[in-house]
Amino acid sequence: MQVGTLTACVTLLSAFMKNVGTLGVFMPIALRTAARSERSPSIYLMPLAFGSLIGGTITQIGTSPNLLISQVRRDLGGEAFGMFDFTPVGLPLALLATVFLAVGWRLIPRKDAALRADTACEGVTSEVTVPADSPLVGRTLGQMEEQGAGDIVTIELVRAAERHPAPDPAIPIEGGDLLLLQVDPVALRPLLESGQLALAAARDLPPAPGPGGMETVEAVVLTDSPLVGQSARSLCLRTEHGVNLLAIGRNGRRIRTRLRDTRLRSGDLLVLQGRGFALADTLTVLGCLPVSVRSLAPRPRRSGAFSLAILVVVLVLASTRMLPVDLAFFLGAVAVVVVGAVTPGEAYEAIDWPIVVMLGCLIPVGEALHRTGAADLLGALLSSLAHGLPPILALGLMLVASMAVTPFLHHAAAVVVMGPMAAAVAGNLGLSQDAFLMAVALGASCDFLTPIGHQNNLLVMGPGGYSFGDYWRLGLPLSVLVAVMGTGLIALVWGV
Repeated sequence: MQVGTLTACVTLLSAFMKNVGTLGVFMPIALRTAARSERSPSIYLMPLAFGSLIGGTITQIGTSPNLLISQVRRDLGGEAFGMFDFTPVGLPLALLATVFLAVGWRLIPRKDAALRADTACEGVTSEVTVPADSPLVGRTLGQMEEQGAGDIVTIELVRAAERHPAPDPAIPIEGGDLLLLQVDPVALRPLLESGQLALAAARDLPPAPGPGGMETVEAVVLTDSPLVGQSARSLCLRTEHGVNLLAIGRNGRRIRTRLRDTRLRSGDLLVLQGRGFALADTLTVLGCLPVSVRSLAPRPRRSGAFSLAILVVVLVLASTRMLPVDLAFFLGAVAVVVVGAVTPGEAYEAIDWPIVVMLGCLIPVGEALHRTGAADLLGALLSSLAHGLPPILALGLMLVASMAVTPFLHHAAAVVVMGPMAAAVAGNLGLSQDAFLMAVALGASCDFLTPIGHQNNLLVMGPGGYSFGDYWRLGLPLSVLVAVMGTGLIALVWGV
């Protein structure tokens, strides 16, 4: 039930959000659910990844293959597909896939992934200070812990350079106290946001060039990380690497040494704070895998009403074709910055520049295939293979061919290469060009057999503890379902 519910949520949201972002939102939820249910995260993460891929097929903006196949159709002399032209095929297929994943997760090998307890973040060790004007001053440690409903435990009190391990809960709190806590971040955040406590390590970093504000991320120490066996003090994390260590999670175990003196181990979950523009590169250098954007640091409160209203307006403009999809969403992106829902720096950092450059390079490649006749030549080859087959089987062959090449190419590249070929095959066989273009988009969006065909599959590989060969166990029957039902739905909706 839990797997089905989470998968359904991810699948639905992926129709209107970038599927990578949707998966990133639900991964921490799935990991926490797995930990609290005492189940392996492997049974949750692969269905979520596959659900995010199939959910993207519902609308034009759900996945890049749908956007690119619209461009291919326009280049071939037709009108670009509309916002919901993909829905009659994508929606019923997504419903069928969700039902399958809700029960098919039993095919996944059970893995005791190294990140299970850490990423669920049932407890991390964090250092906090008590501001002089904190409402906690004069209250006892026990009263403070009661605010966390059992999720805050004081491991040590440092006062006037004197350390008090396992302090009595009846001790009154004083301004300037340093507390070493075993804490769930969810329980600690209200105390930070209300000013009752402050993170001891959340200091301004030394000046450095470059844009961007401070960001906080959870990351896991990998086996070959240079952090293994070292402490924050010995590595000079602040001065040499530009990051603050805010907390350490270690399978829910209590750490009784100061954070800066704790020797790190492989599998430790670190809450790190650094400059947004350099944080990703720093994590790579330190050998850490980012697993969540959830942090201990207080977050600015922003109303989501404006963002939701802007999304609704953009969807209406795009679906009614009052504006082209790309223009409508560009104006929507500008609007969320103008109303302050995101800062200009956050908007800039959210742009996936390698993907933008790659798509910009691939579109001329597809156009070159069409103009030079290479697409017609390859199309003639595929046509000879499909000659004599019933139209619906020829359509299915194109869908399966697109699924087959996607693991070896990026899914966007597969559309750019296969799109003109599909149009040529349809023309040679006298069949519906639109149906064959839809088959290419669907096939390129649904790589379930390997972790390398889509970044979502790769994203869950580490936290789920999967090996390369685990994907086909659930992915193969799902691929067969998509190939069979997808072919039938495309033929029914678009004709052949």
